[in-house]
Amino acid sequence: MKENLLLYGAKLDSENLRVALEHIFKTNLESQKLDKRGTPVCIWGTHGLGKTTLVQEFAKKNNWQLAYCAPAQFEEMGDLHGIPYQVDPDKDVIGDEYTAFAPPDWVPTEEGPGILLLDDINRADDRILRGLMQLLQNFELFSWQLPAKWQIVATANPEGGDYSVTAMDDAMLTRLLHLTMVFDPKSWAKWAEAAGVDSRGIDFVLTYPEVVTGKRSTPRSLVQFFEQIAGIPDLKKEIEMVSILAMSSLDDVTVGTFLGFVNDNLEQLVSPEDILDAKDFKKVSKRIENLSKSEDGGKRVDRLATICTRLYLVLTKENYDPKSNHADNLVKFMLLTTLPNDLRMSFHSDLMKNGSDKVKAMLRDKRLAKLLLDGM
Repeated sequence: MKENLLLYGAKLDSENLRVALEHIFKTNLESQKLDKRGTPVCIWGTHGLGKTTLVQEFAKKNNWQLAYCAPAQFEEMGDLHGIPYQVDPDKDVIGDEYTAFAPPDWVPTEEGPGILLLDDINRADDRILRGLMQLLQNFELFSWQLPAKWQIVATANPEGGDYSVTAMDDAMLTRLLHLTMVFDPKSWAKWAEAAGVDSRGIDFVLTYPEVVTGKRSTPRSLVQFFEQIAGIPDLKKEIEMVSILAMSSLDDVTVGTFLGFVNDNLEQLVSPEDILDAKDFKKVSKRIENLSKSEDGGKRVDRLATICTRLYLVLTKENYDPKSNHADNLVKFMLLTTLPNDLRMSFHSDLMKNGSDKVKAMLRDKRLAKLLLDGM
């Protein structure tokens, strides 16, 4: 991806972007109580990051209505304003006729809370963009208006590079609050875990986050690929089909890296369930020790970090309920000499910050406390 891209607003991962949206929406709803409509939001970012999905999931999670509109599909202003029709209040009276408009069917009619999503707004023609300015300013056009408690959110690709977009002038930019979405492996992995993405795919992205190039290999195209291989239990046995599927959606570097990932048996990284549910932890310890070593004898901290991240995501799930042997196995994992101390301390710190009271109780161990203190 070329670097000469024009983006606006703070660069935020998906989790921090959700927090920012919550604040803006809350402020906008408070403004509406004072007969002000609030300020629309524009989420910028390169293709395939999940900007649209984030807005859709926000609405679903909060039980808000969602109205979707893709302005790039509009050919003329009538697509935005609606179809004109004549109203004749009294057929016996000549000259009382007037023209009204039937709004498009995507225009919401019920009171919110709700979000009107203007997806890929700057892929619309310049004439359509100009027509949207009144909507962004007043939450209405001459032909229709948004009901109360509705928000407007736009998504946009950056100007510059190879993107076919229409530049937004200052008059339009200043009608919006701007945020830029960026890719963060841990935030993506948290979403992917909840969305049921193939765990081998999650391990791959966490181990090689640099493969998310923003060209053909985006979070979106990776998820599409992982969906295609989810039904293949042994990737190594079906390596030709895996290669075909990978090349269908990813760039060459990512394809090569994933095939190496499979051929090195890394798709069989130790899972959180292997660690927490282990009946014989020595077997798990041996697997982790083998995975932590590269062929030349060096240490693969990236693999260990991936294991820690996956384990963290499971332990911090809202519905996580520890079993009787989980605490003992978690402590045994954290006591492994294979684990670098800075990784151990970071993992412990994240769990103490974001884990539930039950998870924090699992970490109360004298041996672990001593090891952490000695490492400071």
